Amino acid sequence: MVFFSKTLDKLKGALRKTWTVLNTDVGTLFIPGRQIDEKFLLQLEEGFIQADMGVKNVEQMVSSVRERWRLGQIRNAGDAKGVMREQLLKDWPTTDRELKFAGSGPTVILVAGINGAGKTTSIAKLGWLLKHEMGKKVMVCASDTFRAAAVEQLSIWAQRIGVEIVKHKMGADPAAVAYDACEAAKSRGVDVLIVDTAGRLHTQEHLMRELIKIRDVVAKRIPGAPHEVMLVLDATTGQNAINQAKVFAQAIKVTGIFLAKLDGTAKGGVVLVIREQLKIPVKFIGLGETPEDIETFDPQRFIDALFGEG
Repeated sequence: MVFFSKTLDKLKGALRKTWTVLNTDVGTLFIPGRQIDEKFLLQLEEGFIQADMGVKNVEQMVSSVRERWRLGQIRNAGDAKGVMREQLLKDWPTTDRELKFAGSGPTVILVAGINGAGKTTSIAKLGWLLKHEMGKKVMVCASDTFRAAAVEQLSIWAQRIGVEIVKHKMGADPAAVAYDACEAAKSRGVDVLIVDTAGRLHTQEHLMRELIKIRDVVAKRIPGAPHEVMLVLDATTGQNAINQAKVFAQAIKVTGIFLAKLDGTAKGGVVLVIREQLKIPVKFIGLGETPEDIETFDPQRFIDALFGEG
């Protein structure tokens, strides 16, 4: 499943701030013909850490460059850049990034994330992709009944992208909304049901309990559900997004990351930290404000864009 409705230029544009940091801190190091030495390696390490690529990731990359240099396998900065790209492209299993669909009946995608992460817009993007690029009949469920205007916002997005919505009034039982949505999805022949949930923090234990309750309800109403648990993270928050993901993973089994707001951040390297610290695949990235501004995550395209290449 690969859909590239956007050009590589769009992705490069979204990562331009990250590339600016990289180009400022390390891009000038890759001067054609410059010889590798310890000073070069130290500057390389410092520069990539400044680009929020994660200390452990950077140390591994630079160690690989240092080892090959000492063995006489590489000599100059251009060689070093090639080694770093090679390291960045390692260990991205394709199967991990595939959306899991039910063998029969509705596929249920549970969407979680804290308020302000871009959850509602990300649901709209995912719904748009499933309907317009995959030809699926999509329904959304407004189970974020705790936040003022959340139901209204999702209703507006549902209308814009042309999908059905199941909703109750604000303050209603979120699990009850999910129950009704599951029944409606089955009776109306829906292919994919996307369930919104209340934005929550680790300090809001009652909301975490509601999330688990929603998961249990959909599991009882539809076999194998939820088939995906998508966590929306705000790329602009860097390490804080990682901490949020760890909390959610303790409560529910997160199967994929939707990295939102990648277009407005110099922290694009957070994708690499997610891989290293969480072992949860990034499945989608948000590149703008419209429903069409979504990309399935592809490491090769991402690394090309990160280095301003391709």
